Amino acid sequence: MKQNFTVRQGALDGVEAFLSVAQHRSFRRAAAELGVTPSAISQAVRVLETRIGAALFIRTTRSVGLTEAGERFLSRAKPAFEELVAASEIARGLGQRPAGLLRLSVPRAVVPILLEPLIASFCKAYPEVEVEIAVGKELIDLAAEGFDAGIRLGQFIADDMIAVPLTPPFHLIVVGSPAYFEGRSRPSQTDDLRQHACLRWRRSSGALALWSFNDNDNGSTIEIAVSGPLIASDFPTMLGAAIEGIGLAQLPAPMAAEALKAGKLVQVLEPFAPVIPGVFLYYPGRRQILPKLRAFIDHVKSRPAGDRKAWIQDDARRAGSSKRR
Repeated sequence: MKQNFTVRQGALDGVEAFLSVAQHRSFRRAAAELGVTPSAISQAVRVLETRIGAALFIRTTRSVGLTEAGERFLSRAKPAFEELVAASEIARGLGQRPAGLLRLSVPRAVVPILLEPLIASFCKAYPEVEVEIAVGKELIDLAAEGFDAGIRLGQFIADDMIAVPLTPPFHLIVVGSPAYFEGRSRPSQTDDLRQHACLRWRRSSGALALWSFNDNDNGSTIEIAVSGPLIASDFPTMLGAAIEGIGLAQLPAPMAAEALKAGKLVQVLEPFAPVIPGVFLYYPGRRQILPKLRAFIDHVKSRPAGDRKAWIQDDARRAGSSKRR
């Protein structure tokens, strides 16, 4: 049966005074070392002895010695107290400078196009910080799972999180390969998707994601349930399947930019492409930030604006040319 253990208030009171007296065999020298009066040291030791229920020192006018209880207490308390001091120093160090293990929960899609250059420059700037990247689609509880921060699309981040933008907003676009469109007409309206094979994305909750579009008649957003031959759990898998001609995919524009530029994909339904908030770094709260995370946040914010926007420039150019047409 599991027992409940608690640390009694004041359980460590007097231990440091005891250890100093035991080392110097003198209440006066212990007081000088700890910067207090001899009477304060004597009072602290008396309180400790009362709490333990045994005399720890033999006192005479000429010397101070340890009782058997004092010897045994010293043998166990000294290494334990030294470990406690060492633990405090380690924790203090992590609270004063960027150091230690920085754990980030991220989706696979952002690693090559966003996170790799960012992490490379951060590691060079802060060599005392070790960065661990845990790749997964799940929206996990950062605190419960031991993560310092996460990276996700803005619409998936809980309201109680602090969010720092990593990218500006970008379009969510529908793409297909030239091979897929051989012998098929390209959709010009969202209703045309009923005649097309559409690749679907299953959220970490288990639900199939709907496809979102701008409703240009009233300026709102509509969601459509599509169907097709493949269900994937992440965007990179959907991107690969679209390039292979399995079906149409709705993806963040930056992810498809390279394939579009290379002619491996073409975009359709451009007038209906909605804008989503972008990618964000998020974390639980300002008061709990250690220097390692603060350094990473500052590093993100210090990146040149052009660097932060570079990965969506193709999307912006396509949007501009679409409007001109």
